[in-house]
Amino acid sequence: MSPVHLIMFEHRIDPIFGQFAGFYLWWYGLSYTLGFLALLFWFHRSRVRMGLSSRDAVSLTILVCLGVLIGGRLVEVAFYEWELYRQHLAYIPAYWLGGMSTHGILAGSVIAVYAFSRWRRIPFLKITDELAIPGAFIMGVGRLGNFADGQIIGAPADVWWAVVFPDTEGPRHPVVLYDGVKNLALVPFLIWLRAHFSKPGIVTAHFIFWYGFLRIFVDLFREYRVETFGLGPGQGFNIAMAALGLGLFIWVVSKQPSTDETRSELSFARDEKPRIWHLLALSAVILFPLIIPSDWTQDVPARYGDRHPGLNYSSIYPEIPERKPVK
Repeated sequence: MSPVHLIMFEHRIDPIFGQFAGFYLWWYGLSYTLGFLALLFWFHRSRVRMGLSSRDAVSLTILVCLGVLIGGRLVEVAFYEWELYRQHLAYIPAYWLGGMSTHGILAGSVIAVYAFSRWRRIPFLKITDELAIPGAFIMGVGRLGNFADGQIIGAPADVWWAVVFPDTEGPRHPVVLYDGVKNLALVPFLIWLRAHFSKPGIVTAHFIFWYGFLRIFVDLFREYRVETFGLGPGQGFNIAMAALGLGLFIWVVSKQPSTDETRSELSFARDEKPRIWHLLALSAVILFPLIIPSDWTQDVPARYGDRHPGLNYSSIYPEIPERKPVK
């Protein structure tokens, strides 16, 4: 064995950190919870700039969290694992078996923000500019959750930082860490943009473009299980995102500011506090992701049984037919 192989990391991380009411709690799901908490903090901190009350900030956080959970799930089911789900429709709401799509997360959060902007009559791009910053953080932390789970396998590698993942032959590129670093690196850049450019949409356009464009190169180190026209299914989304971000940037720069876009920050004679039901709903959406084990659907005992002793089949964790997802 060559010296470079001696220092490669062999992935033996237990993906489970606890158990509650028959459900296992996962490091992957914790990354969503931490991201949602960051989202709440950011919206609360930026509420005056966006013209929101404390209650509005909580409501917006709840809607975006729901958009993430629903959008991520539906895109995963429809685009990546329909072959499984069309035969087992009862698995669709079973988040505790895994299955979340990154591009669906982005789409769901955008839809949620659009609904909120129409409801509260606040410019859409004004909110997305604020969402982009915690959004990049959530995507970065989420990739750490992917790594702890041992999923999204990179191409074979012979470099000192390569990782030997569970159930995979040979050392691989830790492509989720590459993507995580890329996402976290966007955070200070987006904060700088927001501080220096006030025109609504500038931060949003940069986030969409750089997220998609840079991920094209990150995914060159990823091993997709299927390809179309020589590209993995995620690469089509990456290219589309980069094109959308570039188009939005050109549109924003050439667009004359409207009265809505230039209005001053709103002030409140009385900052409306969230009601009890707001706080209960917020707690539920923040804690719910803890039961999500992975980004694609798993036979949980078969996949993780050797990494977490005592993990057995049950009505919650049934045996799932073996198949290869398109990721």
